[in-house]
Amino acid sequence: MKREFAVIGLGRFGGSICRELSAEGMQVLAIDNDEDKINEYKNIASHAVIADSTDEATLRELGLKNIDHVIVAIGDNIQASILTTVVLTDLGIKKITVKAQNDYHEKILNKIGADQIVHPERDMGKRIAHNIISSNILDYLELSDDHSIVEVKVGKRMLGKTMIELDIRANYGCNVVAIKREKEINVSPSADDELREDDILIVIGSDKDISRFEKHLVIDENH
Repeated sequence: MKREFAVIGLGRFGGSICRELSAEGMQVLAIDNDEDKINEYKNIASHAVIADSTDEATLRELGLKNIDHVIVAIGDNIQASILTTVVLTDLGIKKITVKAQNDYHEKILNKIGADQIVHPERDMGKRIAHNIISSNILDYLELSDDHSIVEVKVGKRMLGKTMIELDIRANYGCNVVAIKREKEINVSPSADDELREDDILIVIGSDKDISRFEKHLVIDENH
């Protein structure tokens, strides 16, 4: 069963999150108080709605209580961001990620129940989207428009298997360039290296291939 997300605020950052989650096949409810923004994303998100996110009754009507993860990406209106976070906390949302404008904003968000706080200046929308989809994705860095490098915590499906058994290159088209184990980094791992719990794979490849790898060996086990 696909998890459902809501993105509140469709500026550059929120729009990037919305596009990436939608591209990964996730169910996304896009919310903004600007009709032009909603029109822009109505064919991208699963649903796009004009709404005031500070109004608890409105969010209840939209069914946000049933959403797994809400991302508050409101732009410069810190007050609206804080009030929205309070409403979402009161609704009992499972996970709330909020965009912070500054350190003071972050301190307030921490106090009122935000689960994850992000600074778009430091965190790309694409990286955050992949972290949202799976707790096994530790970091995500774009190398070009269509190639990336990703740090992946070894999932249950990979435990005890050797690199040759997984054959990630043949099966998914991407390459494992290193294995991080505790404080050591094994560059160019051998075919008979066996994966252990808490190992971290550094994988490089096209976004399309990395996405397939994530879905088959990492993401599905979290659903």
